[in-house]
Amino acid sequence: MIEQPPKLDTKLIQKATKLSARTDVTPLIRNINDDYLYWTEVKYKSHPADLSSEHIWAAAKLNRLMQQIKIWDDCPFTLSITNNMQKLCHYFDMNFGGSWENSAIIPSEDRERYLISSLMEEAISSSQMEGAATTRRVAKEMLRKSISPHNKSEQMIVNNYEGIRFIAEHKDDKMSMELLLKIHSKMTAKTLNDSTNEGKFRQNNDIVVIDGITNEIVHTPPSYKEIPDFINRICEFANNEAKDVFIHPIIKAIIIHFLLAYLHPFVDGNGRTARALFYWYMLKNGYWLTEYLSISRIIYASKRQYEKAYLYVETDDYDLGYFVTYHLKVLSLAFKKLQDYIQRKIYQRQNSINLLKLGSINERQAIILSLYRDNPKMIMTVKEVENRFSVSHTTAKSDLDGLVSQQFLKKIPINKVKFSYIKGELFDSKTRLV
Repeated sequence: MIEQPPKLDTKLIQKATKLSARTDVTPLIRNINDDYLYWTEVKYKSHPADLSSEHIWAAAKLNRLMQQIKIWDDCPFTLSITNNMQKLCHYFDMNFGGSWENSAIIPSEDRERYLISSLMEEAISSSQMEGAATTRRVAKEMLRKSISPHNKSEQMIVNNYEGIRFIAEHKDDKMSMELLLKIHSKMTAKTLNDSTNEGKFRQNNDIVVIDGITNEIVHTPPSYKEIPDFINRICEFANNEAKDVFIHPIIKAIIIHFLLAYLHPFVDGNGRTARALFYWYMLKNGYWLTEYLSISRIIYASKRQYEKAYLYVETDDYDLGYFVTYHLKVLSLAFKKLQDYIQRKIYQRQNSINLLKLGSINERQAIILSLYRDNPKMIMTVKEVENRFSVSHTTAKSDLDGLVSQQFLKKIPINKVKFSYIKGELFDSKTRLV
């Protein structure tokens, strides 16, 4: 179980109030709150000898309370905006939004290809977080070649992939109960034990969140009777700006993510749907680069911290700062991963451009040849080329057949109708000099 933080009694509050004037304490408090540390981390921080860990915690907590805002009236959740949160939001404003013309982050000619790859990564990681057991390699091959899913794990990945695309198509819609249920239906199609629960709120309280390691109950969601009203409040929060307080859109997207996961309004698929709402709100507010980020891959790699961020909020007086701080770090890491990915792809593209020197091939065909050069045992299909490059069936087939006619590739039958393509016998000799 999560250790409870010390409660602020009168004595602690009086002591904490006096600490605000001490120059040997204020930098420590500032650092604790910028990182939004929980009690179990604060208590191990070094501090002046005349003070206790409880004194430091009380000073940090009091500082948060003085700056906190309520999400909406009669809602227990609060948030204190820190300098670090504001700094990161400004950084994301400068890099995640704006027009295509003003952005040099993603080369214009590669945007569609990078988008498809990013959507695949997000779909795979989000599904793996919910228990999908398919490997990344198998999952990508399934999505690229449009292979029908063979089991629940593969179906989850296909659902996530199609669900994210659905969200992008509906980014300009207002959030409503109907849209939320449609998103859930997309995310859970053919994966629930009872298909009648797809796109439907739970009708009982037979649901708890269990710690995967200790098997302890760590969260009991609100009663199913509260779901309709709570969802209406989330929709109102998403669709309208509060008149008395401004919450940055990125922080608001994170809060929406948290609130839906906290409510757990569905029998299953709550995490996937909550992360989908985060994407929807970010895209709705002009942060187009979000579509290229694999948020879930970072969360999946730090799943324990993700779970703790939820628990810290509930344990420490419903303070959303823990979850917001964690999620902003995730966004920062996801952006760094995207930058690294783009640099790798630019390098690969330079190599493929060299293959254009062969003559009589187009840029897509050069990239296809570079893929075979990197993976000589690769088997490609027309459908995979369609999905990789977002081109028509006719264009994809023409590209591959053109490489066959020039003896770069060899065409082999899969069945009486479909064919696949492998490296041709003359591939090495024809590409060796470039």
